[in-house]
Amino acid sequence: MKRFGLIGYPLGHSFSVGYFTEKFSRENIEARYDNYAVPVVDGLRDLVAGIPELCGLNVTIPHKQNVIPLLDELSADARAIGAVNVIAIKRKSTPQGTKIILKGYNSDVIGFADSLRPLLRPHHRKALVLGTGGASCAVITALKKMEIEVLCVSRRPQKNHCDTPVITYADVTSEIIASHHLIVNCTPLGMSPHIDAAPDIPYHKITEQHLAYDLIYNPSETLFLKRASAQGAVVKNGLEMLHLQAEASWEFWNME
Repeated sequence: MKRFGLIGYPLGHSFSVGYFTEKFSRENIEARYDNYAVPVVDGLRDLVAGIPELCGLNVTIPHKQNVIPLLDELSADARAIGAVNVIAIKRKSTPQGTKIILKGYNSDVIGFADSLRPLLRPHHRKALVLGTGGASCAVITALKKMEIEVLCVSRRPQKNHCDTPVITYADVTSEIIASHHLIVNCTPLGMSPHIDAAPDIPYHKITEQHLAYDLIYNPSETLFLKRASAQGAVVKNGLEMLHLQAEASWEFWNME
């Protein structure tokens, strides 16, 4: 039986285990998905070698960056973002024994882009990306692929992030909101249980021309989305992105 899993530390409730267990049952796939709580990722190859049926892994914090030196190959998106959240495992028989080949991917770009694309309209040509953490690099990469101009917002002054200009929240004027019709929240502000928090931007300048996207999916409607929706904006949370990321993982694992 093929096996798949998630590496990270600590691992509490796992969306991935539930998602793939249900998928395997629904689609009659002979496979299982497990959590592998590993505090350090140095033993990745030993883990893979010790489970011959293991065909693929998802990667979560804190290993998305430090797993990269242990891999044989990287996809273009993973290289551009500097983070890996999917590892495809291939095994080849050689005269010296079984050779393990690990290739890293990043499914965030696909998940975000595919969930956003149906909502885009011709006037969504400029995006304001709130936050400069790890998730924002994937969002920026996806937006640039769609030829959308990006401006980042950070709590602290910095010149650029992922080759993108950065301003602080104090610099977010009414004019900037008015000219950036796509606003993406990549910060944890508003995530359960801290549901009364939201990025500090001029919400009163948001209109029905705006599209507000929040990577958070718990709660389903964050305060950021509530405030944008109250102004007439189209809003979207990150749940579909999460599902699309999982399906992208499955595609990566099954590529020849």
